[in-house]
Amino acid sequence: MAVYLADEQDLDIDAEDLLDLARHVLAERRVPGDMELALLLVDRDTIAALNAEHLGKDGPTDVLAFPIDEPGESPPDTPAILGDVVLCPAVAHEQAEGLGRTPHDELRLLTVHGILHLLGMDHAEPDEERAMFTLTDELLASHGRS
Repeated sequence: MAVYLADEQDLDIDAEDLLDLARHVLAERRVPGDMELALLLVDRDTIAALNAEHLGKDGPTDVLAFPIDEPGESPPDTPAILGDVVLCPAVAHEQAEGLGRTPHDELRLLTVHGILHLLGMDHAEPDEERAMFTLTDELLASHGRS
């Protein structure tokens, strides 16, 4: 599984931990090994522009997920790209304190959250939200044990 990280913002983050966490989530969710994932760390202006362009919403957000290929649907001998998870560490840092988490823990949670969106999970309905957030907690906990 190839996981790439592009850091296009100014805050210090633990890139290796986020990459390791992303690989862990993909392995735990049994994503085929030929799938690729990109984590993009951007500033508030960049994520606000993406939020407006793709979701029609004003202002910055914490994470956006852009799926590309479904696991197992790419033709043989072609790259399979799961998608991109775009994270805004500045927003994660701002909301972490109010949620009782460290900025790094918030960024880790958002990384898992974004990957689960790429894998087709959502939280529009209460039962979906419960399932997604339970799985997020389980994946974060199991990463700490692996």
